[in-house]
Amino acid sequence: MTEWVYPDNFFRLTRVANWLNVAGIVCTVSLLVSFLVLPVDKSRRHYLTVCLIIGVTMMQMGFIIPLAAKPDQCHNAITPNDMYSNLSCAFSGAFLLAGGWAATLWVFIRSVSLHLQICWHVVPGRKFFYGALAAGWGLPVLFVAISLSITGVSYRFGDTCHINHDNALQEFWGPLLAFAGAATFLQVATFGYCIRVYIKSLLSDDTASDNSSGLPSYNGSFRTLNAKQAYRRVWRVIELQWRGIAIVLIIIADVVFFAIIFVYIDHTTQATLHDLQKAEPWLLCLVTNGGNKNACLDKTKGLAISEATVIAVLVLLSMNGIWCLLFLGQWTMIPAWFSLIRRPFVGPPDFVSVDARRLSANPQPYAELHSPPQPTFDPRTYEMLSSPPKPKFSPVIQAPDGQLVNTPGSEADAAFSSPSQPKTDYFGRETKYNSPTFSFSNPRPPTTSGGGQAQGQGRRIDWDPRTTHARGITVVHYSNREGDGFREV
Repeated sequence: MTEWVYPDNFFRLTRVANWLNVAGIVCTVSLLVSFLVLPVDKSRRHYLTVCLIIGVTMMQMGFIIPLAAKPDQCHNAITPNDMYSNLSCAFSGAFLLAGGWAATLWVFIRSVSLHLQICWHVVPGRKFFYGALAAGWGLPVLFVAISLSITGVSYRFGDTCHINHDNALQEFWGPLLAFAGAATFLQVATFGYCIRVYIKSLLSDDTASDNSSGLPSYNGSFRTLNAKQAYRRVWRVIELQWRGIAIVLIIIADVVFFAIIFVYIDHTTQATLHDLQKAEPWLLCLVTNGGNKNACLDKTKGLAISEATVIAVLVLLSMNGIWCLLFLGQWTMIPAWFSLIRRPFVGPPDFVSVDARRLSANPQPYAELHSPPQPTFDPRTYEMLSSPPKPKFSPVIQAPDGQLVNTPGSEADAAFSSPSQPKTDYFGRETKYNSPTFSFSNPRPPTTSGGGQAQGQGRRIDWDPRTTHARGITVVHYSNREGDGFREV
């Protein structure tokens, strides 16, 4: 029927739409390869994005397979081929249905994730990850299997097979529109919450600015702080997710438009079969003009949907891959690819220091920094150099009698040190330092006047200020006589 109700250039326009899918699949495959090869900080890959792009790629395969197979649409003079009589029809129809279901499900999951983060302050975790994978790929397989086994696909217009009209609304279009409607509802609710937070932030600012005392009250300040914090958080999430939100809205619009058009086509087809009087003027025109369909195209209104609407649906579906590249691609991918391509042709980075190159393969102790360079070099280890060992000091203290003694800590360190470890001289040959007589570098106890006996042995110790160049004072000795009643100086 398509050949009779549409002009001759209709199939040429459908092939143009199919070639748009070739450009779209180039975009989606390049994104998938970038997600696989480039680092995360450059590609910003995420499982919600990757799975959505895979779903769009599957839907594009349904339009690309007929370009290579060039199938025959007609089984006989009045019956088109279906998935049982044409293998290309089976594969193109299966990819189209599976891609449409997968894209719709992952759009819904993205909407749920965004709604939880913004409205409920819940960050999806591992359970959400596994649940999303199970639902995002399990439900499309289930519904596609049911649709192919009960309804089937056939050539209805163009070179791509589409789902038949028998039970299509209950098995395919109804559940698909339900998930698309749920995703739309979540998006609208999320935007409504964002607008509410923004208005609340403005009202809180006005309340704080109208306070005549100059010092806002505790309650007003608390509300203002919460509103501003919520507004900043919501704005930050939108700033990071606006590309994903845009592609979600575009795919939802395409799916809803596609579903409405196909449901309308099924309705008009069934109405024409049950009421042939609607097609009587068109049939009489064909008989009168000897089968010239171009002379009777104006009589097809009400029998089929307009040519412009069908081509618009096909073109919008073909543009999804290009939209994915524009909204889900990152500008940082371009320099990342450039660096990845030129990496085999350039040497190590210039910012690595000579010492790092020399020591990266085999880090050496602090004393061996000036040893000859090692033959091996690994540029990935220059940041993991081991810190030099801390030297152990053994201070030498001069005793009052001029002998050199070690501190107790040095003996303990020597006792616990392993004799098998070689001792490294970090500071060269040790030179003994003898403190002069008139030195202020370290304190010394005063000497005794009776031949060097130590204090505490029953003899009085005098202090001679000349040994330290200190200012001298007169020493006054006090003594009390027993029974005289006075003191003598």
